[in-house]
Amino acid sequence: MKVTRIAYSARLNAGKCAALVEQARRLGRVRSEVWQRYGSINGVGAGLRDRQVRDRWLADGTHVRFAVLANAWKETVRDAMADIAANLEAAKADVRRAINRRTVDPAERRRMFTALKADQWVDDPFLARQMRMHWKRGRNRRHDQIVVRADKYHTAVDGRGRLWLAIPGLEPRKMVRIPLSTTVAPTGTLRLILRGGRVEVHYQIDASQMRSSQRPCGEATIGVDKGYTEALTDSDGQPHGEQLGDLLTRESDRLKERNRRRAKLRSIANNAALRGDYAKAHRIKANNLGTIKRDRQAARHRARVRTEIFTAVHEVVDKAATVVAEDLTQRFTGRKNLPKNINRRLAAWTKGVTAEALKNVSERRGSALVHVNAAYTSQACHRCGRFGRRSGDRFHCTWCGVVWQADVNAAINILQRAGDPDIALHTPHQKVKQILQDRTDRHRTRLPVQDSSPATAGRRADHPNRSTMSNK
Repeated sequence: MKVTRIAYSARLNAGKCAALVEQARRLGRVRSEVWQRYGSINGVGAGLRDRQVRDRWLADGTHVRFAVLANAWKETVRDAMADIAANLEAAKADVRRAINRRTVDPAERRRMFTALKADQWVDDPFLARQMRMHWKRGRNRRHDQIVVRADKYHTAVDGRGRLWLAIPGLEPRKMVRIPLSTTVAPTGTLRLILRGGRVEVHYQIDASQMRSSQRPCGEATIGVDKGYTEALTDSDGQPHGEQLGDLLTRESDRLKERNRRRAKLRSIANNAALRGDYAKAHRIKANNLGTIKRDRQAARHRARVRTEIFTAVHEVVDKAATVVAEDLTQRFTGRKNLPKNINRRLAAWTKGVTAEALKNVSERRGSALVHVNAAYTSQACHRCGRFGRRSGDRFHCTWCGVVWQADVNAAINILQRAGDPDIALHTPHQKVKQILQDRTDRHRTRLPVQDSSPATAGRRADHPNRSTMSNK
């Protein structure tokens, strides 16, 4: 397993920065051309690989108008074709869920899965319709990246102990030397990302080399529920990553105030431009409405959140040989239109980081990650199975008369869902609700009759329970 590490440039001069920006801009045109030609259903249906694309461009002279070195544009083509393939696989994941919802016949489901995997879905009306629905034409938005092959760069340490990275420039045999703020030389294929006058060098290392990968996992089987005030809560009642909620709340409040001030300054600049005072409008936009500081603050916030979430997952794996969790890669459509401030706090990207952390840490440390269907695990009581009322971090079961901690109750439900024979991972939530309701109704019918008067019996006959109705 590979993990990504990032090295940063240190005091890069303006000339080198401008040269790298120009090279990244030209390679961005290469990416755009790849997406335009091959980033659609017809392009993928042709079955072309990156080498075939490169051979075509060499034959028809397309590569000449990019004005970059051969290795640079070839690596960019390879990277862009890999992005298109990943985009296609993401669409196929949505189509697989649609197949599970559409049919229960194992043979028909297997046929559709096979056709989808082999890219033979064009002749199947249902698969073709689903692919058109879920796989949209993409476009390139990356004009700040340079991909460098492993044998096209070298590193050196100067007399003062500084590490320098030399990569090919726009002209043959002319290298651009970048000072790095680390003493660990990057290895393998490099991805250089230019942000705010600084170069980020992304490279991959073997996960087995990391100290955290040497930590043994626990022996228990634990269910976990993702929260807001804490990253995870396990089925033993222990919270993990308790600083996450404070991080998200402080950042949300800071963004709200900062955006309010920026909107006011933008209004002043626009009014000045309308009056003809273009110098004032330019000064405000250049000195007060920039993005360099904003982007660096956002990057630091994301790094802190990732650290908190990964630390929480490591704490869970310290206890568990098997971690049962909901599939956080699924998308859920909300019914409520929440304010912007709430949406910032409940940002979906933290859910993606949690899913990544659970997968990576479990794989590196040897624990098993089991995904279950989490529908209604936050709305049902783990003891009696009946639906209750949730308010904030409290869950009130009206049947048991007990108030549970909501995340602990959900984590126990997730743990119990791992052995549920009726609820599979992709069972639609409407069917899950019906299964849970039928179980509680069957349980209710086994209770002793409290009132056997003729009037009560008549009402019971006129209004049969839901389990009886569902069997008709």
